[in-house]
Amino acid sequence: MSEQIELMDAEDLLKMPDGKHYELLDGVPVWKNGGARSDAITVTLACRLGTFVYKHKSGHLYGSVTGYECFPERPRHVRKPDISFVAAGRLPGEKSPQGHINIAPDLVVDAISPNDTYEELAVKIADYKSAKIRLIWVVSPESKTVLVRRLDGTCAEVEEAGSLSGEDVLPGFTCTVAELFV
Repeated sequence: MSEQIELMDAEDLLKMPDGKHYELLDGVPVWKNGGARSDAITVTLACRLGTFVYKHKSGHLYGSVTGYECFPERPRHVRKPDISFVAAGRLPGEKSPQGHINIAPDLVVDAISPNDTYEELAVKIADYKSAKIRLIWVVSPESKTVLVRRLDGTCAEVEEAGSLSGEDVLPGFTCTVAELFV
């Protein structure tokens, strides 16, 4: 006899003692994989982004424990990108909410971790695209590249010698890909 899994709501995830380490995929809590190398990359990039965002008062930058409940057809779905950015003027009252954010961020960054599978990553990117996130960066520590996906469906792979651009999401922001792997 199979055991019935009790589905969680987004609010239940906030109440879990270690809920910050989980995403909620259609009501099922799923451990968010991580690793030192991918974490170091996201911290490096978050520092670069944070400096830029603060200087230009561009909006709000968040880390990997911030959940997004921005999937209207899937109320029990919460994603937590490694880094996310919400442009100025989009949050009600320009204040970060206590719990999950219920609008799609403008930029998400995920660094591939040792236990991430291709299928999991493909599903996550599909979720981001369904939420109409304007700019998605997927960082590969192994190939030292960044996959850039845009809302219009175009994508590019930026190699170590190239530079990331904030494009129309963070105009003026640039960072060499090589900087992420020091």
